[in-house]
Amino acid sequence: MHSAGASEAPTSMSAARRYDRRVKRAVHDRGGWPTDAAIDRSEHELADWELLTDALVGALGRHGVMTVDQLRRGIESMPRDEYERASYYERWLYSAETILTEKGVLAPGELDARLAR
Repeated sequence: MHSAGASEAPTSMSAARRYDRRVKRAVHDRGGWPTDAAIDRSEHELADWELLTDALVGALGRHGVMTVDQLRRGIESMPRDEYERASYYERWLYSAETILTEKGVLAPGELDARLAR
């Protein structure tokens, strides 16, 4: 039994549109977004840094440092403008840095300082 005022699933297209306007979608939630751009499904060769990113995230998971759920949370929490600009593996790196900083594995700004050398 639903309590008064409880949100219910929309039952018509017009109700669905009204419901959709009330729900604030996060940047990663793209389902049903109108776009004229085609989805690029072409295969491409990964750059070395992308392969290393994949290996790093896999190693962090195998060693219990970071879970795939944490990786996803980090990606989903990216600011919209950064998410829009970032490639797939750039999002992984952003998330990994965020999670590792939260856990104290990295100091804030540590990667930037090392890359500036």
